[in-house]
Amino acid sequence: MSVIISRIDASFERYEELLALVMGSFAYMDGVIDPPSSAHRLTVATLKAKVRDEIGLIAEVDGRLVGCAFLRPEPDFLYVGKLAVSPEAQGAGIGSRFLTEAEAIARELGKPALRLETRIELTGNHRRFSAWGFVRTAEKSHAGYERITFVEMQKRLA
Repeated sequence: MSVIISRIDASFERYEELLALVMGSFAYMDGVIDPPSSAHRLTVATLKAKVRDEIGLIAEVDGRLVGCAFLRPEPDFLYVGKLAVSPEAQGAGIGSRFLTEAEAIARELGKPALRLETRIELTGNHRRFSAWGFVRTAEKSHAGYERITFVEMQKRLA
């Protein structure tokens, strides 16, 4: 499988396909996480705003979108969000390639670390991000919840 990772630029027009990719990649969380994923609030318009306001990355195989990630510069971090890989492309190293690209962009921007958040219920994600060098730095709750609903993880860059 030949995977091409690229930045989303002003010429990008495949928003419906991108929305379907995110929704399909996050579908396994339905009924597993509470509150429901913020992916359910995404629309073509909000994705266009994300592309404008953040650094969007896509992965393609034979011209098909199979993954995406959005990177948002913060004062001390590069935040990694909406990291999605289509179910049929999982296990091909796409997530790892997105994180390698995120590290390079963080260095370009002078950010000393990556930061992400993942739901407390998604222990497989915790293990995967730990294997990629992330450490748990906080446990937090969504507004209106008294229990922990998500964990923050960070990866310091050398």
